[in-house]
Amino acid sequence: MPMQDLRKRDYWLFWTMALLVLGAGLGLRDPWPADEPRFALVAKQMVESGNWLFPHRGTELYSDKPPMLMWLQAAFYTITSDWRVSFLLPSLLAGLGTLWCVQDLAGRLWTRRIGLYASWALLFAFQFTWQAKKAQIDPLVTFFITLANYGLLRHLLLGPAWRWWILGWFFAGIGTITKGVGVLALLMLLPAAFASLRGWPGVRLHLRDARSWLGPLAFLLAVSLWLVPVVSVALAQDLPEYRAYLDDILFRQTAGRYSRSWDHHQPWWYHLGVMASMWIPPALALPWAIPAWRRRLRRLDPRYLLPLAWWALIVVFFSIPDGKRDVYVMPALPMMCLVLAPLLPGLLRRRAARWLLLGLAVLVAVLFLYGGAALLSGHGSLDERLRDRRGLDPQAIIAGGWMLLAIGVWCLGCVLAFRRHALAALFGGLAGLWVTFGLVGYGLLNDASSARGVMTAAGARIGPDAELGLVAWKEQNLLMADRPAATFGFKRPWDEQLQLGVAWQAQAPGRWLLVLEDVLEQCIDRERIELAGISNRRRWYLVPAQAVTGPCVATEEEKARAAANQDGEDDG
Repeated sequence: MPMQDLRKRDYWLFWTMALLVLGAGLGLRDPWPADEPRFALVAKQMVESGNWLFPHRGTELYSDKPPMLMWLQAAFYTITSDWRVSFLLPSLLAGLGTLWCVQDLAGRLWTRRIGLYASWALLFAFQFTWQAKKAQIDPLVTFFITLANYGLLRHLLLGPAWRWWILGWFFAGIGTITKGVGVLALLMLLPAAFASLRGWPGVRLHLRDARSWLGPLAFLLAVSLWLVPVVSVALAQDLPEYRAYLDDILFRQTAGRYSRSWDHHQPWWYHLGVMASMWIPPALALPWAIPAWRRRLRRLDPRYLLPLAWWALIVVFFSIPDGKRDVYVMPALPMMCLVLAPLLPGLLRRRAARWLLLGLAVLVAVLFLYGGAALLSGHGSLDERLRDRRGLDPQAIIAGGWMLLAIGVWCLGCVLAFRRHALAALFGGLAGLWVTFGLVGYGLLNDASSARGVMTAAGARIGPDAELGLVAWKEQNLLMADRPAATFGFKRPWDEQLQLGVAWQAQAPGRWLLVLEDVLEQCIDRERIELAGISNRRRWYLVPAQAVTGPCVATEEEKARAAANQDGEDDG
């Protein structure tokens, strides 16, 4: 077969696999916690209210994150008219876009074959695949940061390329209004300045050219697309809630969160563990790659210096504050795969590397075979956790057991079929895992994970004409409700929500409350309430008016317990 035909086949194989792995299950599930229901609810309320500038969660303004992801979800809904599709489309397209950036840039810096190695490594890096199949902000900001890096590196290493220089700055700005850390793409200029000043061959900043100032202007333009309208409207209307929104999103959620982290406290070395575990399989190559990178840096090769130094700066930046999450360093993963790719052809010829990959493939197969057998046996902690804490019914647990067994058998089959090609054995097994999870696992877990089951059961029990109020609610409850539901604040203390809910219920007959178990107080007769279901480790009860036996004034002990549960709750 001619070389050109082989190259076309390789590209078709990769992009078909990427679309299958990242897209499998699209439209088959609802948003799952922790963050997906929140963003989907905000997007849904944008469409319903027509207010796209100031996002709302229920009746309150939502100021934790800029609205870029929610805008895209709402925009895709106006095209597809299907929330199950539209809420995941931004992540899917962002994942595919990130893969293209890495593949094309590696192909230009080295060869097209190296570009394929880079994109294959990124596609099956666990954190990338897992996050690209979720509707969170991180896949989107990773794409914009990677696209900004792409533009900057096209100019710095392959330029001058002024269009890409401008686009690099512009997408750094788009990343900033997606999530504040998007500006970190511009840290690429620091190692570039170092290399240029030290006379490294092949890298130039071109700062003497007046066109270099178009980059910062493009950044300001991108940021202004959101910042100017929202500040103008807030100042013009002079509403206290709009001023509070600006203060929170521009200061508290950015500089305040970084300098005085109030959640997710982790030790300084936390991100090192994240990269060692969640960046597998490409991270397995690091013991061989680090000495090779050192040799290439000694040769003054800026193709390695700029991405490696930027990766190091990102890790240092996110290791300084106490608050850390695994997704914070994910934007550095594409750059790691970029500089790892030129080494992979040589590394894969090493017997130790091949055995390591084959061992990982066998381990994945064994883990899924064991998990499936444990679920089908009906014993063990996994079965108990899915049944009692997740609320899965016995039939779903059995089906899940067969799904895990099928994945294990597939992975083992790939090991046997491709035992002489360890990388194919591992990637084939992982592809089967992700596709099966999307096509089968989504349906099995959806009702319990999305609150769809609880809200459907609640709607059926109270009837189509009854009014429903939510107390201590989560975003998925309001999102999945089959009717307009009354809410009594989201950040408001739970005991106050219950008081307001009971007062609302007393104003008209036929009103029900859906209440989190942790909020039930002595004013509620537990003999008259009904369990609506279990979702995300929470038990939800339907409370009719007859179950309220008196004024719901919480004791100090009840207030303290509810406040502790509200502050320490994790949506995982």
